[in-house]
Amino acid sequence: MKTGIIDVGGGQRGIYAAGVLDYCMDKGITFDVGIGVSAGSANLSSFVARQRGRNYKFYTEYSMRDEYMSVQNVRTKGCFLDVNYIYGTLSNEGGEYPLDYRAYVENPTDLIVVATEAETGYAKYFSKGDLKTNHYEVLMASSAIPHVCNAQTVDHISYFDGALSDPVPVALLSSLGCDAMVLLLTKPIDTRPYPSEDIKLAAKIEQRYPQAAKKLCLREDAYQQGVKLAQKYAEEGKLLIVAPETTCGVTTLSRDLAALNMLYTKGYADGERIEEFLKAFG
Repeated sequence: MKTGIIDVGGGQRGIYAAGVLDYCMDKGITFDVGIGVSAGSANLSSFVARQRGRNYKFYTEYSMRDEYMSVQNVRTKGCFLDVNYIYGTLSNEGGEYPLDYRAYVENPTDLIVVATEAETGYAKYFSKGDLKTNHYEVLMASSAIPHVCNAQTVDHISYFDGALSDPVPVALLSSLGCDAMVLLLTKPIDTRPYPSEDIKLAAKIEQRYPQAAKKLCLREDAYQQGVKLAQKYAEEGKLLIVAPETTCGVTTLSRDLAALNMLYTKGYADGERIEEFLKAFG
């Protein structure tokens, strides 16, 4: 049996998925392949490296720093959220919490990281081997929210957040031949979309990156299509959707520690559903 998991990210809401993944590590639950989008790619890289609790620290401690996200960053770095600080300064060897790259490589779980080409708007699917020691530009690219972050360069190509082009890559996971699939969402399934927010961000980048701006305007439609496909597979018993019934007030850039902890706790508790789901497959 081949198993797969998707983490769609969602900025600070990703702490919900971090809780789910910590539960999986505590119970020895593994997957053959993982697909990460945006913050979900960072969550899964720590999961593959078997660094239980690493994601939690980033959401609840490091995110409170001005170097992580702040108006000060806008003045000094030209961005609000500094992915280079997150996936470079903090994550490299010698940083405060390096990614255990050796463990990451030795884990047989495959990892696919979704990003969006800034010039074309096309999805780019990076492989596990595209992450190199002290070179985590792939994670930066996948997590680069337009306007909030600067576009990130990998091999001379500029990228934005993977959620623009393939926010819920269920079709991709299914194409890889997975028998049992898990989808981690970080907001309730029935959440009504707010495309106006995406349209505002799209206007900020439209002149420089018109194709990426178009994809951003269509992101919520693509998200809903991905969720519908997931629900179809769920009805067939092939896929489990794990999503919070509430975000506890946590938004993409939240810094409310109490709310973040509540959402993490919900995620950890909901991780039990994965254990039950996989048991059905023997």
